[in-house]
Amino acid sequence: MMEMDITFGGGKRVDAIFDGFTVRTDQSRSGGGEGSAPEPFDLFFASLGTCAGIYVLSFCQHHGLPWEGIRLVQRTEREPGSGMYEKLEIDIIVPKSFPEKYHKALVRSAEQCTVKKHVAVGLPEFRVAVRTC
Repeated sequence: MMEMDITFGGGKRVDAIFDGFTVRTDQSRSGGGEGSAPEPFDLFFASLGTCAGIYVLSFCQHHGLPWEGIRLVQRTEREPGSGMYEKLEIDIIVPKSFPEKYHKALVRSAEQCTVKKHVAVGLPEFRVAVRTC
């Protein structure tokens, strides 16, 4: 079981501390924060893009392919009425010199992202409770 401590850093900052790391978040200035760190939902999207990225990088490394110059561009779209995100797209940008025969394999690699798989099957059960210390 993984455990994270979620702490309040002042203002609208909220941090997650786990495994020796501190992941800082803040709200934008328009949301009442200082804009000193990404908003929590931005980190959620970043986890999708970076997860896909590690699979693309690992594919290239495993097959001895050049990964320099490869980048992923991720875009999201909101549904105008509800404001809920309804679409996420990732483009894998490769240099012209990257062998075309591996393009589809790069897409398949990115689609193996564990974060994407969890979202696709549905989120885990949520339980929120109050305990005293």
